[in-house]
Parts: sequence; structure tokens; C-alpha cells
Amino acid sequence: MDNSRRAFIKQSALIAAATYAGTMSSSAKSYNRIIGANDRVRVGVAAFSDRFKDSLLPGFLNHHKELNFDIVGLSDLWSYRRDLGIAHLKEKMGHDITSCRNNDELYSMKDLDAVIISTADFQHALHTVEAVRAGCDAYVEKPFAETMADARAALKAVKESNKIVQIGSQRRSGENYKNAANYIQEGKFGTLTAVDLVWNVNQPGRWRRPALVAKLKQEDTDWKRFLLNRPYEQWDPRKYLEYRLFWPYSSGMPGQWMSHQIDTVHWFTKLKHPRSVVANGGIYTWKDGRKNWDSMVAVFDYGDPGFQVTFTSRMQNSVGDVGEVYYSNGGELNLMTNKVSPKGGLGEKEAAAMGMKSNLLLPYDLSKAEVKIATGANTGGDSLTTAHMRNWMECVRSRKTPNAPVEAGYYHSIANIMTNAAVRTGAKATFDEKSQEVMANGKIFKY
Repeated sequence: MDNSRRAFIKQSALIAAATYAGTMSSSAKSYNRIIGANDRVRVGVAAFSDRFKDSLLPGFLNHHKELNFDIVGLSDLWSYRRDLGIAHLKEKMGHDITSCRNNDELYSMKDLDAVIISTADFQHALHTVEAVRAGCDAYVEKPFAETMADARAALKAVKESNKIVQIGSQRRSGENYKNAANYIQEGKFGTLTAVDLVWNVNQPGRWRRPALVAKLKQEDTDWKRFLLNRPYEQWDPRKYLEYRLFWPYSSGMPGQWMSHQIDTVHWFTKLKHPRSVVANGGIYTWKDGRKNWDSMVAVFDYGDPGFQVTFTSRMQNSVGDVGEVYYSNGGELNLMTNKVSPKGGLGEKEAAAMGMKSNLLLPYDLSKAEVKIATGANTGGDSLTTAHMRNWMECVRSRKTPNAPVEAGYYHSIANIMTNAAVRTGAKATFDEKSQEVMANGKIFKY
């Protein structure tokens, strides 16, 4: 048995112990480097993904000189993408980047302070465990976890480590969303009665990577390491590169899209998870071998005083676009227009008929402010991710809690996994507070 295989088995055993028994103790490395006010923060990158290249990296580059951050290493299992990433980062950072075949090599680097994780959906939680046990702060893409075992392991590891972990729920760094949260939490909106979440696209190529799939050969990557704790199956380059289309490597729409929007519900209401979830949908149009739905509707029931949330998503028509609308008896809070209005509220005529008073909301503007970017540093990327990345970088320096702490990821994961349970079993999914398990048909939901 070669050294790399032996190391992989050893690492897998450690992660399994942390995941299922919670017995892995914190590494001393977690506490042996305190970042000084003027120290350069040395960052590693776990996976040269499209998300990293097109959004996370531009956001990082908008702030790294001002805040004295540097990228020093990159890990990617696939040699082709690893080489692309090293060349791209060398150009952007202006110096050599350490090339790592896997995360073991990445975390063996001297004085690595932090890591940006944008690996496959199902890997995020366990890669968070790796990062904080190696003594690193982390920016972790969502969804945080696709199983409760992974979610619990990662939450435990982060809380034990005292590391700064930012979940990639970038709405939490948007001024319009912050204004909405304050407006609702201050009681100005009244009692919440319903929420509509929508995410519609018309993109047959969404999550498809046919050109890359044609390039990928098993001998150029590490399939077993890629699978982590998922059941072993034979090599499939589509599941490696188009994982968002295949359960249990991704839940697709719930994990990729709904996790963003359901997080705003938890944030605004300070609730942790739904009481129950039901879902319906299917693969109606893009019959290309995928296993995750291309159309769905999920309905969430939330507790005291009680309201429903609907999430609708389709990949065949973009009418309705992407957005969130919150309703009270006095009107709506619309995060597509960034306006609070009396639309749909209880008017004078309707109220008078029942001897009541009208309670229409006054118009209010939630518009976002300009995102802070260092002078001359605008490298592109979306404004929410840029603001969210800056918040993480500032918190790495200050050791303050970031806008989307690990608990936010844990709570959106509960809703996500409840949705998966409803999708996969056809039953109403609930959550057992005592065991912290998602239940469907009277059983714990796993895969």
C-alpha cells in the first residue's frame, strides 16, 4: 500500500470518527498561531471551482491588499483543473502558488491561516471539519450539509475550535436584506402570515459540464477520496463534475437555491427550522440522465404563531425570476423590488365590514447601499458575494462573529434535509429536536 493511500485511509477514519462518534479532539494547531494586527493572512483554496473562479476570487481580490490577505496554495483532486487554478492564481496574485493534490497536502503547508472551500455540495461539511481541525478559519460555500450526521459533525468541530467560519449565504451581507431583517424584527411589519420563495431559470445547460466531462479520466483524479463518506460506486465522470444533478452528491434545487432563500426566513424570524415539509415535482423536461428534479414545489410549515413558506423552482421557463416576498395582514415586503408596500393589506372597506380597523403598511424603501471596495480594486464579481467575502476577512482579523456563522448553515441544512426527505420518500418530513434527526414515514432519513 503506497503512502498516499495509507494517508487517505487514516484521514477517512479520523473524519468518520468525528462525524459519527464526535470523538476527534481539537488539534493543537488550532491554537498555535494568533494572527497579529499587521500579519499577512495566508489563505488556501480547496477546489478550483467555477464558483471560486467567477465569484469568490473576484470578491477576495477586491479587498485582499487593503486587508493584507494572500492566497498561497490550492488543492484540487483533478490534475487538469489544479493546473488551471495554479496558473490563474499565479497571474492574479503575482507570485507562485503551492500546488496540492489533496487537502492533506494543503493543510501540511506552513503557517496556513485560512481556507476558502468551494468543493462539491456533499463535501462542504466534512471539509469544514478538516479546515478547523487543521487550525484554519474558513469561508464555506453552501449548502453547508446534505445529511444531519455531516451537519452535526461540522457544527461540533467548529464550536470546539473557536475558528471563524463564514457560510456562503451572502444575502446576510446585503444592506437590503439587513434592512428587511431589522424592519421585521422591530415589529414594523406586523405578524408574518406567509412567504413566497421563487427561483426560476430557463437553462438546459445549468450544472452541465459536457466539455469537461469529456476531458476527465479516472487516473487523473482520486475518485475514492472524492466520495468521502458516500456509498462507494463505480467511477462516473458526470457525477464528479455534474454532481448537482445527482443525489446523494447534491440535492440540486434545494441545496443550491432554496438554501439561500430559506436562510432569510430563519434570519428574519429567528426560527431555526420548519415544523414540517412536503414536496412535489419531477424531471419533466431535461431528461439527460439526471436524478435531481428540474421542477419542484415545497411547502414549509413554521411554528408559533404559524405561517407557511412555499418554494417553487423550475428550469424550463424563467418567468417569475428569482426572489422572496414576505406577507403580513397589512401588506408585503418584496425583496425583488426592495420595497415594503400596503399591497394586499387589509383595507378600510374590508376591515369596516367586520368592525375592524385598517392596518395598511406605509411604503418603505429597503434599497441596498453601495458595497465597499478598495480604491482601484474592482475586479468584478457580484456585489453580495463581494460584501460577504469582505465581512469574513474582517472577522478573521477582529475575531468577531461573521454575518453567516456556522449556526446559520446548520439551520438551513435542517430545512434542506427535510426537503430532501419529502422529495425522496413522498412523505411529510418533520424534525426531532431531541435526536436532531430528520424524520419521514416514522424513520430517520439518511439517503
